[in-house]
Amino acid sequence: MPFTIVRQDITKMKVDAIVNAANTELQMGGGVCGAIFRAAGAKELQEACDKLAPIKTGEAVITPGFNLPAHYIIHAVGPIYQEWSQAESEQLLRAAYTNALKRSVENHCKSIAFPLISSGVYGYPKAEALAVATLAIRQFLEDHELDVTLVVYDKASFSTSKELMGDVESYIAENYVETEESYGAERSDINLLRSETRHLAALPDLTEPYESMVAESAPMYSQLDARLGEMIDNLDEPFSQLLLRIIDAKGMTDVEVYKRANLDRRLFSKIRTSKGYMPSKRTALAFAVALELSLDETCSLLERAGFALSHAVKFDVIVEFFIINKKYDVYAINEVLFAYDQPLLGS
Repeated sequence: MPFTIVRQDITKMKVDAIVNAANTELQMGGGVCGAIFRAAGAKELQEACDKLAPIKTGEAVITPGFNLPAHYIIHAVGPIYQEWSQAESEQLLRAAYTNALKRSVENHCKSIAFPLISSGVYGYPKAEALAVATLAIRQFLEDHELDVTLVVYDKASFSTSKELMGDVESYIAENYVETEESYGAERSDINLLRSETRHLAALPDLTEPYESMVAESAPMYSQLDARLGEMIDNLDEPFSQLLLRIIDAKGMTDVEVYKRANLDRRLFSKIRTSKGYMPSKRTALAFAVALELSLDETCSLLERAGFALSHAVKFDVIVEFFIINKKYDVYAINEVLFAYDQPLLGS
């Protein structure tokens, strides 16, 4: 998956490169930095760092991974948070992420794992540090193919927007049905779950030429409300074929869709070439978010893949909150899902 969040010890990540939240002298420190030095072999790593030191705040350099599972360690220096100079702190923190990502690409890495830089002893507020990290990473991924993981060691190391979390919590309280959770729905369960979703209207009939729809006065998808009761003509049409027709009707490119869905390019190529492809529920929902489908349209797309939304599943309720409120941001959704210990959207 291009960008995901995990709770793990970064020194155990099996990726091409891990990032060390370093100091400008590249000396062994405490926290994540100390753990990386000890796991890699403090003496060998320090000798390699001494040849590169000092570096400036916002810069990044690369060394071998030595005894780590990762091939490389990228040492990135984040800022000490200055409340009276927030703009400068943000600029330097973004530079640390961007330069670390550049070092990984220069060294032909396909995967990289970050800690939440500057959020420890350097005092950067965790929610703000997460926002900066997410923005820097997603902007870099717009132009590069790279698997990026943000690694947090425990719940105390992770924080997202209190306002957003409050809104989600309220929605869960109003809609979540406290039952034994079962992630996903088997095809045989669809009829049972229909009564819970309340929204299983069909996707629009996309057999009309796209040009004729555009020619009408209102945008194509603003016209669909009156047609949501119509069933898709060809009920035997594979999920992948339906998905590709929706993408074409939306006027979106493949790259735009799989990046917005936080999906790997190779997975999307598989969808393009395999008519029988059936997604996981997380992947289908990621496409629905990327395509900015309404809740009704999302439920119909899920149904074609053999799934449904249920208020007995917290994962479903959280994703439904974002779709109903037209917050079509997979990264923001995944931050909230992670905070609730739920699986993330994507491949």
